[in-house]
Amino acid sequence: MIRTILFTLFALASPVTVQAFERIAEKNAFITFISGTSLTNRLYGVTLMVSASGDISGEAFGRAINGDWTWQDGYFCREMAWGDRAIPYNCQQVEARGNEIRFTSDQGAGDSASFKLR
Repeated sequence: MIRTILFTLFALASPVTVQAFERIAEKNAFITFISGTSLTNRLYGVTLMVSASGDISGEAFGRAINGDWTWQDGYFCREMAWGDRAIPYNCQQVEARGNEIRFTSDQGAGDSASFKLR
């Protein structure tokens, strides 16, 4: 019992290293990072395929996602549709950490969405 308490106290007192997100500002680095993977966010039921040629396809909550993307001035710029709903053009900051990628709208000033690479 004392060992368990001491171990727990030690674990709580030890610093936890959390890997920070790192910015991806180059198109080739982005393509290399996502190549051969799908992007998933299970909380929101989203699975996306982002191709090197500029296509976006996937599904969210049983509705198709389709779109196009380009790389402009260090940002991932995309226009999409989710079912019948248009998702307007937006340029997003891209960051990566391990097998996770995060997109932040409005060139890094807006809302963020994170995805696991599978």
